[in-house]
Amino acid sequence: MEPIAPNLARQCGVISRRQVEAAGIAPHDLRRLLRRRDLTPLFPGVYVDHTGTPTWVQRAWAGVLFCAAHDSRRRLGGPRDDDLGAALCGPSAVRAADGPGRGDDAGPIWVAVARDRRVLAPTGITVVRTFGMQDRVLWNLGPPRMRYEEAALDVALETADELDAIGAVARAVQSRHTSAVRMQEALARRARAPRRAFLQAVLADVARGSCSVLEQAYVTRVERPHGLPEGALQVRVASASGVIYRDVAVGEQALVELDGRLFHDTAEQRDRDFERDLDAAVAGQGTVRLTWGQVVDRPCSTAAKLSLVFERAGLPGGRPCGSRCGWPEAAA
Repeated sequence: MEPIAPNLARQCGVISRRQVEAAGIAPHDLRRLLRRRDLTPLFPGVYVDHTGTPTWVQRAWAGVLFCAAHDSRRRLGGPRDDDLGAALCGPSAVRAADGPGRGDDAGPIWVAVARDRRVLAPTGITVVRTFGMQDRVLWNLGPPRMRYEEAALDVALETADELDAIGAVARAVQSRHTSAVRMQEALARRARAPRRAFLQAVLADVARGSCSVLEQAYVTRVERPHGLPEGALQVRVASASGVIYRDVAVGEQALVELDGRLFHDTAEQRDRDFERDLDAAVAGQGTVRLTWGQVVDRPCSTAAKLSLVFERAGLPGGRPCGSRCGWPEAAA
């Protein structure tokens, strides 16, 4: 075991057959180590130095080492001059950076390989063929992984809907491992990406600290389709706290504030929000504060409840947007 001890120490107890052979251990010696259970197979040609349940980091190392050594177009384990290796990507790269407790450890290990490679991965590994790995991967980390902004962007692009994509952006920026500006730059380097325009707008808003995307979503998803009273956007108001801007003013009786922040902000920021609401109450105006989920994910339910609020303030109500609208359930 001594010749492979440095690799085992560096790779959390995981090693590939290629590395074992490179350390000078003969095939019959490797078979002896396996018989004695000094090494235990995790994936074909990848071993761990114990017989217990592997940790997530050991599974991640095993996935990277397997994909780095295998290509279905050549003999397993054979070296290749242009081999750029493999690296964690997507949710696995995010999990590796965030540490334990921040992701799903039970899912498959996501591994990126060069676009021109073909890797037939066993159960437990999801292979992604991609481009420009030499510039997008942090090769000095263990295991090697995509830069955080690249991995977080992959997660956002793979989500099922826009709200989940917003949540992925929120978690990435909140982690402090990257910024909205870096994610914008990563998105700009991609020729094709689903929901590109939407994510570009969201990232631009986050970078500026504004919420114009949320305002537009309120108008196009909540207000207009449901016939709610048209509100004035970004209304300048002089209050007891100074000059402020109201997101949506509906007549003189109702205000709608759109909370476009993607994660919890400072105590001072929340205090300013509550102060704005108190100023509105002093002026005799009721304030409704809406979030991304209420506007983007549940627009029909939100419209039905706003209609009730507006009617109680003496304003016209709204109507369902169609036969499949969720208005009746929310208004019940």
